[in-house]
Amino acid sequence: VQGTYETFVEAGRQHYGGNLRGKWILTGGLGGMGGAQPLAAVMAGACCLAIECDPDRIDFRLRTRYVDERADTLDEALEKIERWTRAGEAKSVGLVGNTADIVPELVRRGVRPDLVTDQTSAHDPLNGYLPKGWSLAEWREKRTSDPKAVEKAARASMREHVEAMVAFWNAGVPTLDYGNNIRQVAKEEGFENAFAFPGFVPAYIRPLFCRGIGPFRWAALSGDPEDIYKTDAKVRELTPGNTHLHNWLDMARERIAFQGLPARICWVGLGDRHRLGLAFNEMVAKGELKAPVVIGRDHLDSGSVASPNRETESMKDGSDAVSDWPLLNALLNTASGAT
Repeated sequence: VQGTYETFVEAGRQHYGGNLRGKWILTGGLGGMGGAQPLAAVMAGACCLAIECDPDRIDFRLRTRYVDERADTLDEALEKIERWTRAGEAKSVGLVGNTADIVPELVRRGVRPDLVTDQTSAHDPLNGYLPKGWSLAEWREKRTSDPKAVEKAARASMREHVEAMVAFWNAGVPTLDYGNNIRQVAKEEGFENAFAFPGFVPAYIRPLFCRGIGPFRWAALSGDPEDIYKTDAKVRELTPGNTHLHNWLDMARERIAFQGLPARICWVGLGDRHRLGLAFNEMVAKGELKAPVVIGRDHLDSGSVASPNRETESMKDGSDAVSDWPLLNALLNTASGAT
């Protein structure tokens, strides 16, 4: 969730003076990764219209409080968005529908979101993207009986989806690829301008990487949520003035349930990671925490994977596909005693 939150916050900084109040984000997909979008948008102060073809996924996100309300028609969803943005409320709606149908329809209607992205599972044309005009039942049956037809129809639908996203981009709406490779599929399907809009890393995350800011996560081996709440307080103490980080901690505690061991993630700079790690060690040594905490990193970080359409897109030195830093990091980490 926080990576998406950081993306939306940075977009707000770049395009809207750091304030997303009264703004709304259009996106698709409420699966394992995409489900973070409506909650992250609300945490960042924006409204979100998230399109999802499977109503069960929307209902799951409602139960887990990742999405606030459900709509079964586009008009109903737009009415909610208009009402919330006018009132300056940050709320989200999951719309039952197909992005391949709805995103082009919004372009035709002249509807203007404040940010457009997508986290459908477009990287998997067979199992992850409902073709335009197909029912869920037809899609599920044909994935087994005629997988080639499914892939062909899904890829053609992705092209139309990306064409609509480019139309938003050309109209001046900030638009971003969120790492699902949908632009690549659209280009392979003959849409030469598929990469007109940027990926989320060069657009909004790399400025953080360039300052050494990235994901820093830890889990409480005690299994006691109180240990995480105590570390939350320590993070606040050591990062005074970092209001959006403090907002993240508040919202995470309020809206995100622990799964497995209690854990937390924060995007902080290298110097802050160092200070926080030492502070956590001291808390364990003094008995302030019931057991040690395990600190980890994320693959979405500076000097991590080489992925030309995602983490390393549009590198200034042209090294999009060069994987030297991940290898150097591995050597340095192991030489320093890490596993």
